[in-house]
Amino acid sequence: MSRQILSPGRLEAFSDCVIAVIITIMVLELKVPGQDGVAGLRAALPTLFLYLLTFVQIGIYWVNHHYLVDEVETVSHGILCANLVFLFCLSLFPFATDWIGIKGLSFFTTALYAGVSILPGVSYMFLWIQIRSQSAAPAHASWGKQIVSVMLYLAAVPVAFYRPAASLALIGTVAVIWLLPPKAEVPPQGDDCHSPRPAGVSAENSATSQADKG
Repeated sequence: MSRQILSPGRLEAFSDCVIAVIITIMVLELKVPGQDGVAGLRAALPTLFLYLLTFVQIGIYWVNHHYLVDEVETVSHGILCANLVFLFCLSLFPFATDWIGIKGLSFFTTALYAGVSILPGVSYMFLWIQIRSQSAAPAHASWGKQIVSVMLYLAAVPVAFYRPAASLALIGTVAVIWLLPPKAEVPPQGDDCHSPRPAGVSAENSATSQADKG
């Protein structure tokens, strides 16, 4: 019995479901403050800001994951494992966000959040390498862009012990870098794989085939 090949569509659908659950968990972790009025809103502002930052990060990963899966030609075992590792790392965001919501914004909690932010970045690079090694499609993101993002995440960890706000600003900078849509690469005009076949050639091949059968 031949083994059926998993389609990229199933891989993308499964990943979309996991990411949707991650965002849902984050929303459920938002708690109404004990104070009422403006005081309560002021007390909830740090949590709301962190929720917004995390939501933007997860949303950017979802968008770029969609672009990345579009480059998949055949889903291999390595791609499946790399995708699971990426989703696992992404699922740690609600934990880090809730930790700050309960303990408050401090040197340690900010460093923990920055450390958790590193994991999806590194695992996405690993998934990107797995897919690019088996795909001839144009890449949606450059290797340098991913390296810069991980370096900013790494820098945010020690900075958190001096200025938590500056650490979150570094993480926000990564989000701004990835907010811009990727530039689509136009295939060369001489590429036979993407060039339309002339009508005359198609008709000639069809006539030759009919003559061979006769």
